[in-house]
Amino acid sequence: MICVSLREPDYRRLRAALKGLPLAEIRLDATRLSSEEVKSLFSLPLSLIATFRPGGAEDARRRETLSLAVRSGAKYVDLELESPKDFKRELTAIARSSGCKVIVSFHDPNGIPDRRKLEAIADRCRAAGADITKIACRVGSAAECSRLLSLYDRPEPMIALGLGRFGTVTRIVAPLLGAPFTYASLAPGSETGEGQLDWKTLQKRIEALAGWPLK
Repeated sequence: MICVSLREPDYRRLRAALKGLPLAEIRLDATRLSSEEVKSLFSLPLSLIATFRPGGAEDARRRETLSLAVRSGAKYVDLELESPKDFKRELTAIARSSGCKVIVSFHDPNGIPDRRKLEAIADRCRAAGADITKIACRVGSAAECSRLLSLYDRPEPMIALGLGRFGTVTRIVAPLLGAPFTYASLAPGSETGEGQLDWKTLQKRIEALAGWPLK
């Protein structure tokens, strides 16, 4: 399955972008929504991931916004591994009581750790309460892509994606290696991560590689 990551700046454009998408990530850090708009958006009968990346926003605002999204009907909430423990603990408890799955994510825009460190990071994500572990690192070679993709031999639900132009292939093969979904942009120029393809192009490339239609 493809998850389209959306960073449209307001409610009206988000609603328009969601039409026809089976799964979408709402980048709450990149849009301006009132509390009522957050509640309305995540109350829609759609599969939505609530994400609020750190970087400028106070933890209290992130906690309040994500909590409202989860209680309003988000299917998933994405919590960064490096977030404060009490932040993750509180949001995870709210997610459990709301029937929302928890993605615990790790991002390294500078490079990829060795396999031993990647394993330790994945273990930390699981210990933090992850239903799905997500690891995204910058990759600069085919060998580094292979190291990242080797995480799919772990037993838990895993999303391992490469950042940068070398990482595009990891986004294509991810669902074929067992990832519950992979990430794409709505259209060229609206990427939320380096190496993303737009979802229509990504779907075509996955289907061409797999030899069957992507569900």
